[in-house]
Amino acid sequence: MQHRGPATPGLALPRSADGVARFNALPRPEAEAALRECCGSRRWARRIVDHRPYPDLDAMLAAADEAGYDLPAPDMAEALADETAPCLHHDAPRAAHLALRAAHAAYESTFGHAFVICLDAVPPSQHVDQVLATIRARMENDEDEERAVTADEMRRLARARIVEMVTEQARRPDPV
Repeated sequence: MQHRGPATPGLALPRSADGVARFNALPRPEAEAALRECCGSRRWARRIVDHRPYPDLDAMLAAADEAGYDLPAPDMAEALADETAPCLHHDAPRAAHLALRAAHAAYESTFGHAFVICLDAVPPSQHVDQVLATIRARMENDEDEERAVTADEMRRLARARIVEMVTEQARRPDPV
């Protein structure tokens, strides 16, 4: 799980329309590469690129959700293979780093893929505790339950990352 910063769903983003327009204008390979940073599935990225242009961020997020709901198991595995363990704050105690590594290893051993969670609604000071508690709770799931939860978390992560990407696109200076 790699969390790349706050992106609150429903947050009014300044100039998000500019960011969507810039995304729409990207050459196909660049657009797919940008989306692969949001979700590691090539099929998911291609599907979103195929439906350009998007009139606004909501339409783009709806397309991302739809592509995520239809993601076959091999494509979900590809997306999960691209995920990494969370980055902790450097000031987190060593014990927290060790506990998190052990919990991630146990999860991966049980389910065969990286643990993913979207932490957008959780204050950074509570990330470690939330991840540990959630891993422990989700270890109780059977494979089918966990597959569904994981898919939902991947969709939430992809949405948050798209918001970040569009916001970043909007902040870039206009090409000369």
